Amino acid sequence: MSSARFGVNYTPSVGWFHHWLDFDLDDVRADLDSLAGLGLDHIRVFPLWPVFQPNRAVVRPRAVDQLVSLVDAAGERDLDVVVDGLQGHLSSFDFRPSWTVTWHRRNLFTDPAVVAGQAHYLRTLAEALRDRPNFIGMSLGNEFNQFSDKPHPDADPVGVDEAADWLTGLLAACESGAPGGFHTHCEYDAVWYQDGHPFTPAHAARLGAATNVHSWVFNGTVQRYGPLSTASVRHAEYQVELATAWAVDPLRPVWLQEVGAPSPHVPADLVPEFAAQTIHNVLTCSSLWGVTWWCSHDVSRELADFPELEYGLGLLTSSREVKPMARRIAAAMASEREPVPRQTALVLDVGDERTAPGRSACGPGGEFFEAWMALADKGVRAAVVLASRVGDTEHLAARGITDVVEVRADAR
Repeated sequence: MSSARFGVNYTPSVGWFHHWLDFDLDDVRADLDSLAGLGLDHIRVFPLWPVFQPNRAVVRPRAVDQLVSLVDAAGERDLDVVVDGLQGHLSSFDFRPSWTVTWHRRNLFTDPAVVAGQAHYLRTLAEALRDRPNFIGMSLGNEFNQFSDKPHPDADPVGVDEAADWLTGLLAACESGAPGGFHTHCEYDAVWYQDGHPFTPAHAARLGAATNVHSWVFNGTVQRYGPLSTASVRHAEYQVELATAWAVDPLRPVWLQEVGAPSPHVPADLVPEFAAQTIHNVLTCSSLWGVTWWCSHDVSRELADFPELEYGLGLLTSSREVKPMARRIAAAMASEREPVPRQTALVLDVGDERTAPGRSACGPGGEFFEAWMALADKGVRAAVVLASRVGDTEHLAARGITDVVEVRADAR
């Protein structure tokens, strides 16, 4: 059996994340019971920021108590929990408290009062959970980087160094609340693929306890290459290896924190196969900490205005019925699948490591992306190595790399 951890992003079956407004622990327990038979060992949960911190100086004690009760209910079912704090952004909807918008509009990343309020909120949650034996740690918030840049319609501009300061300060707040926790941050894939984006690969891979990647093939991958193409079913594996290349520590863990099978981009009849192949491929990565599938339960059709793909991503329906996809994923995670030695590494050069100005080469259709997939088509499980480390024999040896390949030598 794979040693990687296996969990889900918990999407409540009743009320979606709006359940915090009408919190019902019995509904939560029923959801967790419905997940118990899938072989999971953890869940990732999402308090809604405006519900928990309606005023900059107020983190609602009752909301915190409800979160603690959810974590305790998970523990009763042998599930560990990671808590994402700043929600932030979920399934195309933004959740910002009133003290950051309209008449109180302030930059989410650089305004000192806002950042202090965020730190207070995260520290409060971490302190409340620090003694729970099944509490893994905090994640700062879900894909919060989407607020910082295009295509967001009302972005909060931030510089690369300011983004680093924001991340460092909030991770420190989590650590002060729960010392020694597995505290991380996550970004959507602009961090790896979008030139000029203020959150960079170096931020992702060098700050926090692990590097988190979110693998979504609706980013142009499935549209360009097809749902069961090498590029689609190995996209998660590719992202994990890309993240590994950027880490200073060659043993730094990489958490596949979100991965899903988005229909109709992946046709419904191909979803189980897409999911199984994705899992089998990513389990070959030696740096993989775990896989957290998006998501636990479907969004109910009673809720309006979600993008169509969001309604069917669950391992279970909103009636808590287990889907065939869930069985395939659970079987894939339980299979005998050991990490594969990656002796061949593709050399990545996107310019200055602080800002990664040429990182679009790593995205779907980019030169580096296509070169890595070309090696995959030839049966090579390739690593990625930064150009600055090609001559670092100690680094290469630590990762088991014996052969480096330049992109142009293997481009399509």
